[in-house]
Amino acid sequence: QVQLVESGGGLVQPGGPLRHSCAACISMFSFYTMGWYRQAPGKQRELVATITTSGRTNYAESVKGRFTISRDNAKNTVYLQMNSLKPEDTAVYYCNADNIIVTRSYWGQGTQVTVSS
Repeated sequence: QVQLVESGGGLVQPGGPLRHSCAACISMFSFYTMGWYRQAPGKQRELVATITTSGRTNYAESVKGRFTISRDNAKNTVYLQMNSLKPEDTAVYYCNADNIIVTRSYWGQGTQVTVSS
């Protein structure tokens, strides 16, 4: 029922920026903690960043200082600004919505981000 539509993935050169977006078709968007996860080939899915309803953020150590998560509750959208990209950032990135009132989580379809020269 809930849809998370991701956009902004693609091919980018090392060191370059990329902005990833997730538009959430969700009622009561402000009730959800939003996040980004990624899964690289041969590796488990890992947390990239989360942002609470009040704007508190959390980042994986590997992306801290390079990535920024933000949200626009009026647009039901969460963003991931990725700077200083490295080949190690290559992965499928997934948007996540976690309801803070009830135990429910939803996932986007996943988009490929490839960092290569």
